[in-house]
Amino acid sequence: MFTTGFSMQVEHLAETMEDSKAIAWMQAKSKALKAVLTGSLIIKEGNQYYNRLLWVEPNGRQLHYDKKHLFTMAKEDKHFSAGHQKLILEYKGWKIAPFICYDLRFPAWNRNLEDYDLAFYVANWPAKRSFHWRSLLTARAIENQAYVVAVNRVGVDGKGFSYSGDSSVLSPIGELLFHQADEEAIFTTTLTKEHLHAMRQQYPFLRDRDDYSIDCCKAKSKF
Repeated sequence: MFTTGFSMQVEHLAETMEDSKAIAWMQAKSKALKAVLTGSLIIKEGNQYYNRLLWVEPNGRQLHYDKKHLFTMAKEDKHFSAGHQKLILEYKGWKIAPFICYDLRFPAWNRNLEDYDLAFYVANWPAKRSFHWRSLLTARAIENQAYVVAVNRVGVDGKGFSYSGDSSVLSPIGELLFHQADEEAIFTTTLTKEHLHAMRQQYPFLRDRDDYSIDCCKAKSKF
């Protein structure tokens, strides 16, 4: 929720896909920078509200992903509707799977059944659980044999909660390629498909993964 911070004040802060100033700004910036912009917003559709990640490309293509796992400790489930569809997008030859914050805790939802190359996380993850954040990012990279890019907020919010950032980039074997804590940062990291493919060929663990599908909120195993 890069325009508002993590908030349950949905009636006052939500925008619509048709009239969103934030999305219009993202579209203009994406075109000017010739780069993808992505981040999540509070979006209203009908009588429902979503924590929705927008993926905006400079050519005008726009995709979105609605957060699947709502953070019940903050009563997010009382204000937002959950999404039920993963987004696996392709950009410049890369298959990318975006997720939002609390989704990170649920390996079945993150499971790389689609052979994606990179998992991307935007988050509002508090400092007191930073060890969980860092550990789970490493686990997601290793178990899915995919790059992980994770961006988290820093500072103190209006309720006094601290955020340590710990924005990170990890390799498909869990190596930390970038890490920034406690300060805002702009950084560039180069990832290569060659390294990804070489690692998967050397350690072909994904071929032994379980085959299953997730139907709404229940996992259906096929053994």
